Amino acid sequence: MSDYLKNPLSLFDVKGKVAVITGASGAFGALAAQILGNAGCKLVLTAGKKADLDAVAKDCVASGAEVEALNVRPSSEAACEGIVAAAIKRFGRVDILVVASGKNDVAKIVDMAPERFLDVMDANVTQSWLMAKACSKQMLAQGQGGKNVLMSSARGLLGHPAGYTAYCASKSAVDGITKALGCELGPTGITVNAIAPTVFRSPLTAWMFEDNDNAKAVRGGFLTRVPKGRLGEPEDLAGPLLFLASKASDFYTGHILYADGGYTAG
Repeated sequence: MSDYLKNPLSLFDVKGKVAVITGASGAFGALAAQILGNAGCKLVLTAGKKADLDAVAKDCVASGAEVEALNVRPSSEAACEGIVAAAIKRFGRVDILVVASGKNDVAKIVDMAPERFLDVMDANVTQSWLMAKACSKQMLAQGQGGKNVLMSSARGLLGHPAGYTAYCASKSAVDGITKALGCELGPTGITVNAIAPTVFRSPLTAWMFEDNDNAKAVRGGFLTRVPKGRLGEPEDLAGPLLFLASKASDFYTGHILYADGGYTAG
């Protein structure tokens, strides 16, 4: 009998794996660090905000994780290669990549300078591509497969009237990278998938969870489109992340996993 039939939870075992997480100081990045660290991964955490990064790293170490914290953004090929080199120096390998870095910049197209549009595309698309390139190169050299988990959004599938041309375009591009690279790396044992949430609690969306008239009005209108009837919480992304980072998803690649309460189903 196969081992997973005797112990189905072994499919989700990531103990001893080395996970690189960019944007580790953000809402999803911090969650990824805590989930994978507490599941037994060795962590390489990167972020541009040093104080916030140090706080996340401290929490993970306090929980028993081994952590390498790097105050750097994946803003160039050299930076991304440096992140991988630091992982190799500290832990000897890279097994999992979680790209949690990125940005939004909301403005109607007539009010947005091209530089602002390109800045969003760089943060969300180019930097995801660069990290996937650097980590996949190392995973290929190791010859034992690997897991690339990118950060998409329901906005990669659906538009928004409030000035989201840059963000929607960038997340559609992440979806394209996910599908194309999933096909490209398919025979190698390296999987490439993306998590696509809708609104979930974070410093940027905290106002939507408040108990005032404006928040209630916006929230009420939005929730008419969400079958689950509530906004997302960071923990709603924990299960999808652990699935995509573990052996459980070995036959799942090139996919966008919508963690959106059914928002994109309607």
